[in-house]
Amino acid sequence: MRGTRLELRPGALAHNARRARALAGGARVFAMVKANGYGHGLGLAARALAHQVDGLGVALMEEAQALRHLGLAHPLLVAEGFFDADELALAARLHAEVVVHSPWQVDLLVAQPRPVGVWLKVNTGMNRLGMAPDLARAQAARLRGLKGVRLLGVMSHFACADAADDTRTASQLALARALATELRVPLSAANSAALIRYPDARADRVRPGIMLYGSSPFAWRAAADLDLRPTQRFSARLIAINPVQAGDSVGYGATWTADGPGRVGVVAVGYGDGYPRHAPNGTPVAVNGHRTRLAGRVSMDMLTVDLNGIDARVGDEVELWGDVVSADEVAAACGTISYELFCQITARPVRVINESTV
Repeated sequence: MRGTRLELRPGALAHNARRARALAGGARVFAMVKANGYGHGLGLAARALAHQVDGLGVALMEEAQALRHLGLAHPLLVAEGFFDADELALAARLHAEVVVHSPWQVDLLVAQPRPVGVWLKVNTGMNRLGMAPDLARAQAARLRGLKGVRLLGVMSHFACADAADDTRTASQLALARALATELRVPLSAANSAALIRYPDARADRVRPGIMLYGSSPFAWRAAADLDLRPTQRFSARLIAINPVQAGDSVGYGATWTADGPGRVGVVAVGYGDGYPRHAPNGTPVAVNGHRTRLAGRVSMDMLTVDLNGIDARVGDEVELWGDVVSADEVAAACGTISYELFCQITARPVRVINESTV
């Protein structure tokens, strides 16, 4: 077999959820499992997290429906709400809470009231989804006049809680809290970064995401320092080892050139498996547990690594990210975030569930 695989760790997911629970204090915890459980598998992530949290969050109604079909009876939050009348009716059947972020959604509820719980999303500075406070206040009055519709709370989302020079979260929180207080409803605003960093932002409900999957929301602080454990390990095998001399280049575009004699290993993984094509020379990997680096451009089915100073043979294992090299390190080298790495792994790598790793 080719040997390219993604090891998934339900125990680590549960550990990270317990960590979120401990940080949340008295706030309810809704674990985000959208985008196929951040690439871990919707069912695997939801089942691993469900017993540690109060509810589960998704982006789309189809994801909520899939969770119900899997037999999960936990409270569900649909972060983008409903897109049409059929989805509104489906939300009621699924007993799913919905986020209302725009007046057109309120219009639909007025036209076709359904017994659903609603979180009113207020734009406090993210300028993505959500209504300005005055508009949200007016829509709340409309919602409260609808039979069967329950206004569960006010929701917002922080733009810069993960930024080292964050100057926005305090003002965003103040706006959201003022509206929730005025309307006398609970508040939900904290993502992973705010849950860890800003105790005042935890409010009544928190919505952790990336921390559950073993990654730090902060560029300056490692996941291990936050007591978060890797929930996946992406690995492949060496399929060839080639000698190189000074001046020899490797791969498409000849982007890497040897500065002396050495060896380059060819690894059976590429962007066809979900490894980022834009990973530059020097991106960390580990061969037999020893750290080294990419040497040459990533291609569809293979990549190449520098084997100087490493005792390696064809068939040996190469960790792309996991225990020795963190996904956060790879993401930083690629100019992206671990969310993208997790979500873009394709169906080609064999999935292996490791129940013993916590």
